[in-house]
Amino acid sequence: MTETVQRPTLEAVAARAGVSRATVSRVVNGGDGVREPLVERVRRAVEELGYVPNQAARSLVTKRHDAIAVVVAEPETRVFADPFFALQLRGISKELTAHDNQLVLLLTEGRDDHARVGRYLAGGHVDGALVFSLHLDDPLPGLIQRAGVPTVFGGRPGWSDGTSGVVYVDSDNRGGAREAVRHLVGLGRTRIAHITGALDQTSAVDRLDGFRDVMADADPRLIAEGDFTPAGGERAMRELLDRCPGLDAVFAANDLTAAGALRVLREHGRRVPEDVAVVGFDDMLPVAEQTDPPLTTVRQDIEEMGRLMARLLLRGLDRLHPDEGHDPAVGAPASVVTPTTLVRRASA
Repeated sequence: MTETVQRPTLEAVAARAGVSRATVSRVVNGGDGVREPLVERVRRAVEELGYVPNQAARSLVTKRHDAIAVVVAEPETRVFADPFFALQLRGISKELTAHDNQLVLLLTEGRDDHARVGRYLAGGHVDGALVFSLHLDDPLPGLIQRAGVPTVFGGRPGWSDGTSGVVYVDSDNRGGAREAVRHLVGLGRTRIAHITGALDQTSAVDRLDGFRDVMADADPRLIAEGDFTPAGGERAMRELLDRCPGLDAVFAANDLTAAGALRVLREHGRRVPEDVAVVGFDDMLPVAEQTDPPLTTVRQDIEEMGRLMARLLLRGLDRLHPDEGHDPAVGAPASVVTPTTLVRRASA
């Protein structure tokens, strides 16, 4: 059992700096009205003693907890198996760390978890929330609105309840899908199939719309519903081969779906890309570079999207607390749609 070491106190810092306790409190908690020479003496004493401010006391002064909830509307089995979430969380974590904020990860396994998350957000534990992978019937937006927590969403929101001022970060899903399908058309493919993502998510709907923009007269049998997972890609690819054995190309809604489709094509003796060309979406390198053959795909910068989400939220919080030295004239954060690019590899 380790021995407990007594932490330096505010009084100890004040004694070392030769100032009052109130002066130390104002300096370490971000208050104003202290002359610069005294600020330097306090900071030097803090460093020498290794003093760590009490977060609860600091919150009383700054009205900030320096903690952000990251809410992923998926079960943990999905979150920890899909590299998409790891990339987005990495981007969020980097940005929050750069601004000395803590990340609080909240996952939802079911309806009971939605209520738990809503109670936590309403309880004043965090300054704001970053929420992504929402489904169309998800109650989280309503719970978050009632909690009054500043929020930035990952992905274009799909609800239409008249809510204004919603801020989100998304990629050009529809434009990226159009580019993928035009690439397949340019290769001379005429029987192009599409495996969708989960159609209760706006990213999947937008990618399906992009496919239809180019293939307006496509046989409806060439569209099969997936769920953004390898298993969903396998299942949908089998359906497509049963319905349309003459298909010569597949645009999959994400890289994991494409990986599942490639396995089924190989099982059926279809050569890629000679017999069937395949294009994915995301350009997640742990997936796209490891498929056989390596996957042509639409790249979205997932990690950067996470950073943008965190940056927009922190900017909005700064506007709520202009007394902390932030410029209140800085405009409110606006939603961002990031561009996509086609990355050509061997599958198409």
